[in-house]
Amino acid sequence: QVQLAESGGGLVQPGGSLRLSCAASGSITTRLYAWDWYRQAPGKQRELVARISSGGSTSYADSVKGRFTISRDNAKNTVYLEMNSLKPEDTAVYYCKMGNDWGQGTQVSVSS
Repeated sequence: QVQLAESGGGLVQPGGSLRLSCAASGSITTRLYAWDWYRQAPGKQRELVARISSGGSTSYADSVKGRFTISRDNAKNTVYLEMNSLKPEDTAVYYCKMGNDWGQGTQVSVSS
């Protein structure tokens, strides 16, 4: 049984920053898994925004490249998404994913 617990979402002004965390619990070895961050805005498809592989390689959607950074701490069974220079179009529910397991989602709202 694997459970992913997300935190760090909230309301931020344009240009601000947030750091999302997703901690995995259960009988797992997190270093064996790729971690993803997805987001979904109302009426939109869920989209992949960042990925970190089991080997530490990272990739980003063009819309967030240069602004978001994904990282992982295997000792803490946690993945992070550092979001800088936030824009209103970043507003969405953000989901972490480890392998085929999903977190519950956390709301990020960027507004004045």
